[in-house]
Amino acid sequence: MKTPFEAVALEYGQRKTPRVVAKGEADLAHRIIQEAKRQGIYVAEDPQLLALLSKLDVGEEITQDMYTAVAVILSWVYWLKGMQPGDEKKPSASKPAAASDFGKVS
Repeated sequence: MKTPFEAVALEYGQRKTPRVVAKGEADLAHRIIQEAKRQGIYVAEDPQLLALLSKLDVGEEITQDMYTAVAVILSWVYWLKGMQPGDEKKPSASKPAAASDFGKVS
């Protein structure tokens, strides 16, 4: 049996800890990714991180055991945007750093 296509979107910058703002499977997952790309949000594919994040409900903050994995993704997003940690809190920052994660869980 084929595993469903999944997506989990994180928000970081409004709170101290990243939190899940959207998640879904199949068509909803594709719509989450499409909307993220439309808004210029970077999308990363990491099936292992997805497996961890998919255990959380929408609105939940990531747990301490996820910090390192999420920090790697966020550092990649900062690097791609030419940002430094803390820039997302400055008024001149156009958008808070955000990352969406998707992939097939094996």
